Amino acid sequence: MSEAPLPAIRSLPSWLLGRAAARGRTLVAEALAEEDMRMWHHVVLSAVRDLGPVAQADLGRGIRLDPKDLVGILDDLQSADLVLRQPDPRDRRKNAVSLTTRGARLLKRCEKAARAANDELLAPLSAAEREQFTDMLRRISGTAG
Repeated sequence: MSEAPLPAIRSLPSWLLGRAAARGRTLVAEALAEEDMRMWHHVVLSAVRDLGPVAQADLGRGIRLDPKDLVGILDDLQSADLVLRQPDPRDRRKNAVSLTTRGARLLKRCEKAARAANDELLAPLSAAEREQFTDMLRRISGTAG
């Protein structure tokens, strides 16, 4: 059974962006799976590296992840010796999360895999087009600057 043409819908930039985003997520998820990593785990590891040591609550707010979901991901990462949760020296009532050496090594491999997946996604574009496209995406997503 073939898909209905839906030319009006399929010509909308929002529909095209959604399709491109879905393809990009699939490519990155498959690349991360090669490292036995899931998308949100990768996001959390990356944020811990950039912000750490970081209070667990601040980490969740920083990546806009529900605290219950964050706890499960941190449990997974800690049990794999990728992050460490310890009492925050500034406020002992809070946990501070930091990256372990093993977590830093895995994160480097995951970042390389994610870049390769994005290269595959953008393969039809020239280097100049990739730069222009990425700039346009930043502007329309509200993340420019």
